Amino acid sequence: MHYGYIGLGNLGAACAGCLLKAGFQVTVYDLNPALADPLIAQGATLATSAEALAGQVDHVLTCLPSPAVSERVLRNILPHMKPGANWLEMSTLGRDEVLKLAAIASQAGVRMMELPVTGGVHLAYQGKITMLAGGDRDLFDLHHGAMQAMGDRIFHMGPLGSSSIIKVITNMLAFIHLKATSEALMLAKRGGLDLAQAWHAIQASSGNSFVHETEGALILNGSYDIAFNIDLALKDLSFALGFGKEFGVPLDLASMTNQTYIAAKAAYGGEAQSPMIAKLLEDLLGIDLRAPGFPARLE
Repeated sequence: MHYGYIGLGNLGAACAGCLLKAGFQVTVYDLNPALADPLIAQGATLATSAEALAGQVDHVLTCLPSPAVSERVLRNILPHMKPGANWLEMSTLGRDEVLKLAAIASQAGVRMMELPVTGGVHLAYQGKITMLAGGDRDLFDLHHGAMQAMGDRIFHMGPLGSSSIIKVITNMLAFIHLKATSEALMLAKRGGLDLAQAWHAIQASSGNSFVHETEGALILNGSYDIAFNIDLALKDLSFALGFGKEFGVPLDLASMTNQTYIAAKAAYGGEAQSPMIAKLLEDLLGIDLRAPGFPARLE
């Protein structure tokens, strides 16, 4: 199948690249054409516009920064999509937004599958990210090959809207874990421990987490660069807190973590990297959490 990919930020570029490596024909588009250069070198075709892309491909994938952008792009491409084309939305959206956009697409005869992912951009480049599909089972089966190209753990969560809930839950847990690992590393530092040894000891303990292994390492090397910023974290936490209110579940830790991210945004700006919530502690106590032996970026 010939896929179109709109939105070539960190995640979109990684996933589009994996489709190319698996042998799919891929046409790409982004408002910043320079982002397509590495993909063109791998064999992708660059479209002149989102609308032109939609008319050239069998199915369209999008990975965009906000629900408003997703809706705008969808409305622009719908009149140009081929009969029988599907829309696979990889952006992180709220459940109500997913259902709203699916209804807009349906009115134009286009079926939607939500396909948020989790695991981090470094795994996306390896084709090892976790994919959380929501929508009709026949669409899941039709696009399973493409999902296998992009990820190694694929879950059909149920009907449209299901994936948005589990994606928000996984991100909420990641942000809570990041706050916890930041505090743990600072305790180790203030306790006089060798930070590298402390990180390894935690990794081998019942206190370990995926976030400790990945983002904890990026705190220790001082880059904080997880390719995911504070504004995106706040967006996802707002979704989680909204679900908590809707479903009647008190989310004490999520609420506290949300306040930490608000403070980090005030200190460093919304474009700052998400793990920089650890820097709040570093700045408060005047102590950095650097340790030798951790690579500049996740591999």
